[in-house]
Amino acid sequence: MTLENTSSPSVKTGQKPLLRALRGEAVWPPPMWLMRQAGRFLPEFRAMREKADFLTRCMTPDIAVELTLQPIRRYQMDGAILFSDILILPWALGQSLRFEEGRGPILTPIRTKEDLDALDENRVMEATAPVREALRRLTTELPEHTTLLGFAGSPFTVSCYMVEGGGSRDFMHTRQLMQKDPALYDRLIELLVTNTAKMLCGQIEAGAEAVMLFDSWSGLLPPEEFRRYVIEPTRRIVEEIHRHHPDTPVIGFPRLGGVMVAEYAEKTGVQTLALDTSADMTKVAGMVPDTLPLQGNLDPMTVLNGGDKLVKEARRIRDSMKGRPHVFNLGHGVMKQTPPEHVALLVDTIRDVS
Repeated sequence: MTLENTSSPSVKTGQKPLLRALRGEAVWPPPMWLMRQAGRFLPEFRAMREKADFLTRCMTPDIAVELTLQPIRRYQMDGAILFSDILILPWALGQSLRFEEGRGPILTPIRTKEDLDALDENRVMEATAPVREALRRLTTELPEHTTLLGFAGSPFTVSCYMVEGGGSRDFMHTRQLMQKDPALYDRLIELLVTNTAKMLCGQIEAGAEAVMLFDSWSGLLPPEEFRRYVIEPTRRIVEEIHRHHPDTPVIGFPRLGGVMVAEYAEKTGVQTLALDTSADMTKVAGMVPDTLPLQGNLDPMTVLNGGDKLVKEARRIRDSMKGRPHVFNLGHGVMKQTPPEHVALLVDTIRDVS
């Protein structure tokens, strides 16, 4: 395993630091990007936010491109993740979706056979065409060193919102459907597996150089259900992506997966394991092959607070992963109250290896 400094400002397309790390190379200093790096903590994002509602911003290529580029211009991140949302797929299937300030997403719940039958997978690719158009435009607008990332929600997490009708602390209705009518729930998961894979392949064909699967609520499940509804659907999606695009890295994020994350990494086939704030990266590193890239996992609260603690924790995580493939990121998204200068301090800290 080699270590190579990537401080040179000119990087050929085939030498993008993030893409190299995602393919198993130990790059030093580690490439970085942040979940929700295009977010409300940026004043330029807030200005754009006043001009259009959330779904319009996601589905209007001009706006999605601009929001994706904002943190790249400001911080020169190694990765640009498309501005979009994991609930674009339910919306594309025909489920009603709106976002309310203070409440988040609101959907018409899917809880019966009739509800599920009303969804139409034949409309997914046409409905998500603006997402692919935004990716195509970004391929010509990003700096040459920046890796373009697509993403989707994993089936279990997306199903939580679809069944519940929005956010929840425990997703009780989803868990009830899973256990009381497993045949119906399995149909929903099957629908999501097929169309998530199709959607991500479309993103790759539009220019995404790597893709990420967000399983934000995987930690709700006990081991056997985790295997059935997190690991197995993810494995099938990764397999389908690699059937068409064998060289495209897939990042898996089984948030709050605890002791199951090593099994997830082994059985899903993801190329990179993203870890949330609760994970001890050094311990997880000892549980997985040293060739497997890890991504994470600074606490977003530490970035919010800034100062010496931010510098110390960022260096600790960075240095603990030296010698293995690592992508520096947070354990969750940047908090909207975070001062932009704190993110600048984080970026400078990670890149300063003098």
